[in-house]
Amino acid sequence: MSEPVIEIKNLSVSYETENSTYEALKEINLTINRGQFICIVGSSGCGKSTLLSVLAGLQPVTSGSVTINGKEIHGPGAERAVVFQSYSLFPWMTALENVSFAVYETNKKRGTKLSKKEAAEIAKTYLKRVELSAFENQLPGELSGGMQQRVAIARAMACDPEILLMDEPFGALDAKIRENLQGLILKMWGEEEKKKTIVFVTHDLHEAELLADRIVFMVPKRIYAVIDDTLPRPRNYASIQESSEYKALYQKLVKYFYNETTQLVNDEGAYI
Repeated sequence: MSEPVIEIKNLSVSYETENSTYEALKEINLTINRGQFICIVGSSGCGKSTLLSVLAGLQPVTSGSVTINGKEIHGPGAERAVVFQSYSLFPWMTALENVSFAVYETNKKRGTKLSKKEAAEIAKTYLKRVELSAFENQLPGELSGGMQQRVAIARAMACDPEILLMDEPFGALDAKIRENLQGLILKMWGEEEKKKTIVFVTHDLHEAELLADRIVFMVPKRIYAVIDDTLPRPRNYASIQESSEYKALYQKLVKYFYNETTQLVNDEGAYI
């Protein structure tokens, strides 16, 4: 039986500008079940990242509510971890120190007793899972972009969050590295004894199809459609790209992007 973990009800977010009020989200309603992989797609400026920021507790709501396990959120929490497009690593800390510091501080916030040595051992385990054991003593500036993002993923997963929020985490990477990291996140998500709930923002329709259980298609300010992605798992591009189901879902998403929502997108002033 599906168990809701995130419930968004009548959510609206507005910003005060110098001369007016800008409405970023309007009456968003969405339920996300435990262990689901959700991808949010849509045109630039439609509110995808704003919605993720609300879930992270970084953006206050104007009206409506967002609850996790029935409790309304009013800021960041130890049950959530965020991976951004920019790697957000401490440049003065090694890869190992970046991960172990996050593990130690997260457990401290939870009230869990964990020594710094124990935190470092957990960090080593997750750096091994992302194939960076040989680089654990390197500073971020000594690592490639793809390697830095692997450190960021290891850091997020090592903190053992219930919910993982990812804001276009592979958007700045080249196609091959991007595909490798997509495979990595699917592998790590699938291997967890208790699957994490993942909310993943992307503008790449192929990426959404590869990763998601459900695809949330947004137009400016609102959700236009929620589509089940029933492609069989485990997935990789080679196994799904030639399937009729994959092609049909892609065509549906493209249709939403360029046809059915054109007037609404134009009216709301977003950019495709």
